[in-house]
Amino acid sequence: MLTFVEIIEFIGTFAFAISGIRLASAKEFDWFGAYVVGLVTAIGGGTVRDVLLDVTPFWMTAPMYLICSGFALIWVILFGKYLIHLNNTFFIFDSIGLALFTVVGVEKTLALEYPFWVAIIMGGITGSVGGVIRDIAINEIPLIFRKDIYAMACVLGGFIFWVCTKIGLGLVLTQIISGCSVFLIRILAVKFHIRLPILKGE
Repeated sequence: MLTFVEIIEFIGTFAFAISGIRLASAKEFDWFGAYVVGLVTAIGGGTVRDVLLDVTPFWMTAPMYLICSGFALIWVILFGKYLIHLNNTFFIFDSIGLALFTVVGVEKTLALEYPFWVAIIMGGITGSVGGVIRDIAINEIPLIFRKDIYAMACVLGGFIFWVCTKIGLGLVLTQIISGCSVFLIRILAVKFHIRLPILKGE
């Protein structure tokens, strides 16, 4: 029986893979190249997290994550022309993946009995590093460095997770509130062009 966290991971994997494959299609990658971009988007952040936590990377213990990325490729192949006409497709799927993977990163780190400040950092890594690898792979400046609130949404979501834990909310409710907060922060940041101050050179 799948746990709630595993369900979140699968949905996040599918969402992040679609966001990567969607960008790869815009760059006219072939099917294999698009799959690789989608896969590294989906598993990149979690892999870095697991290496830092000194555990076996999650996708090496279950092939479902590779299969999920394959389904995402098939989805884009079949419905790509409809996705292209939806201008917000990449943003929506990327934001979903960001929110879900942040929750997974925080929860997994806490399960390994690391302090909460480490869990918040790992949540940010899980949510955002896959996107960094994706952008480098398609020769773009990583989104995390150039516009709107991205990784900071993960940090704030991790902090909200901590607050929910401190006030005694149940784990599932805490996960839902934390994930929704990341998604909402990301949407509001883009809608109202909220961003951190830009560091300008001389």
